Amino acid sequence: MAEAAVRRRGRGGGGAARRAERSAVSFETAKYIERNIPNFEVLNAEALDIIEANAETILQEVGVNFPDNPAALQRWRDAGADVDGDRVRIPKGLARQLCATAPATFTQHARNPARSVEIGGRNLVLAPVYGPPFVRDAHGGRRYATIEDFRNFVKLGYMSRWLHHSGGTVCEPTDVAVNKRHLDMLHAHMTLSDKPYMGSVTEPSRARDSVEMSEILFGKEFVAENAVMTSLININSPMTFDDVMMGALEVYAQAGQACIISPFIVGGAMAPVSVAGTLTQVMAEVLAGIAYSQLCKAGAPVIMGAFVTSIDMNSGAPTFGTPEAAHITYGAGQLARRLGLPFRSSVGFCGSKLPDAQAAYESANSLNMGLLSGVNFMLHACGWLEGGLVSSYEKFVMDADQLGALHHMAAGVSVDEEAQAMDAIREVGPGGHYLGCAHTQANFKSAFWKSDLLDYKPFETWEDEGARDTVELARLRVERLLNDYQPPAMDIAVREALDAYVAQRKAAEPDSFM
Repeated sequence: MAEAAVRRRGRGGGGAARRAERSAVSFETAKYIERNIPNFEVLNAEALDIIEANAETILQEVGVNFPDNPAALQRWRDAGADVDGDRVRIPKGLARQLCATAPATFTQHARNPARSVEIGGRNLVLAPVYGPPFVRDAHGGRRYATIEDFRNFVKLGYMSRWLHHSGGTVCEPTDVAVNKRHLDMLHAHMTLSDKPYMGSVTEPSRARDSVEMSEILFGKEFVAENAVMTSLININSPMTFDDVMMGALEVYAQAGQACIISPFIVGGAMAPVSVAGTLTQVMAEVLAGIAYSQLCKAGAPVIMGAFVTSIDMNSGAPTFGTPEAAHITYGAGQLARRLGLPFRSSVGFCGSKLPDAQAAYESANSLNMGLLSGVNFMLHACGWLEGGLVSSYEKFVMDADQLGALHHMAAGVSVDEEAQAMDAIREVGPGGHYLGCAHTQANFKSAFWKSDLLDYKPFETWEDEGARDTVELARLRVERLLNDYQPPAMDIAVREALDAYVAQRKAAEPDSFM
């Protein structure tokens, strides 16, 4: 290393070469994060005991609803629950007993094995925004999303070094029929990227399509034995498990595919205004949901989810990046670890209509909250705008750049011999500088996180280059990434089989936009 450093100090064209290296488009993806920093724990053991006990009481005395799902009600009867109409009351201890069969960690396989992810433990997997019906870019402003937008976001996700997962509904392509758009979305994830992806949950038959398309991509036997999808099952808070989501859960669990069991809560509207009350409801809902997944198939991989924010009591609109949401997320992480299951929450949250200062403040607060709460699967890590109604091109690359800082923060502080830098301190001595010392030359490339987006140039250089703000820099980066995109290699026979499956399923029924 030292010899190489000496060679690099020679004069020549090295500066231009290094600048070219820094500006080159990289298709590399960083490995999922393995945390080397402690989790932040806001609740003591007594508080956690109280919340867990209260959650068990709610399940036994109040119960949860499983409407329009006689098969689910029968599963609960057979397991020993008290079923009255759609209401299921679960005796204390039963839900936790059922949850015990779910694995503490699992692998989600990607079609490129180098990009498979380990979910659980001290690992953190980053996935993009999910679900917005609108998109925004610097050229066209706010508009309904199309399948072209969807494919563009998949390409951006594939080319984002710090993003480990392709996600699911990165935006809702409104120009494709509701009953068929899941086919195009899955096809895009499978062909335009080789990172892990999520399946469809909007109808049980669409979950089955997701499994069958995955069987084409990976092979039927491989899918039978391995998780190749992690899909989002939202609980209809408060304490209602609708038949559509549960139907999708049943399909995935029985196929051995992973599901995130996640309440979707706006505090003060769908849960109590207090942090402890909301956490109690979150715990009751996830216990019931995860237990049900294990009734469908014991050992099916699941993630305990918590999507929680507060509400603006003046307007009724959800708020993001708030202290209360942080308290709930930190507490939910503690509860997940006590349950022995992977934890999902979301970051990149903001209520702003533009990728502006409000968006930056709120997203930064929620991003750090996600890291410190011990999240294992982080959804909405980049691209979220306007309370989740909009996928923003510019914010996608802005957020994706910040995920690099998250990787470096999670790595913690090294104190090995190289990091102690004693040789450097001896070499430089009093009054010197470290720019040219051997230690700096050997480590400067990896010592600090480097932004691919933000501007750190002197004022004069910045002004000469057009005085561009961050949104303009992001617009240019989006343009460059999409222009430079190259799809990952794919077996021709597999691609043709996927194309044929999508065409056959689309032809099987008329378009519906309902």
